[in-house]
Amino acid sequence: MTTLRADLTALFEAAGLTDVEVDAAVADEHVRSAAYRRVIAARGGADPRALAAVLVRDPEPLTAKTAVVELVDQVAGETADPVEFRQQAAGIIAESDRLTPPKDREFVRQRVRDWELWLETENGQTPDAAALASASDWMQRRLADFSASQEVLALLTEHGRAKKTRNTAANRAKSTR
Repeated sequence: MTTLRADLTALFEAAGLTDVEVDAAVADEHVRSAAYRRVIAARGGADPRALAAVLVRDPEPLTAKTAVVELVDQVAGETADPVEFRQQAAGIIAESDRLTPPKDREFVRQRVRDWELWLETENGQTPDAAALASASDWMQRRLADFSASQEVLALLTEHGRAKKTRNTAANRAKSTR
């Protein structure tokens, strides 16, 4: 726990979190999880790989995975450029390869692929049916709910995995013409 204490102390200081008690965070993964969200939100462009390296060391696997996914989401939200995102996400993926169990590593990799697909479609690229098929249900729903691309909506109408996704895409395609 001394490594965890040192990690948390450094994270909280770097993020300016003076109101989080380190002892409480060491003892309770819920306190840590809430603090991680605040650290990620306040990272101010700090190296995402360095932050991921600390997050993956959390002793609670679910807390570690959740924090790393939150970091991926934050980085994706900070850029509109898929190439820039890919570069930053590569470091997060490298660190997430230390997550256990292995399915958590794949979850992070899938989230990165999903955001790459999102950013590409937002930049006017139309994915093929295979790319959409490899997207998670979460990303397919997100694309159906928010994509402005008629081509993407048409592909989801035909190839979306879930009926709700297909229906949402079809309805949005009709209403945005």
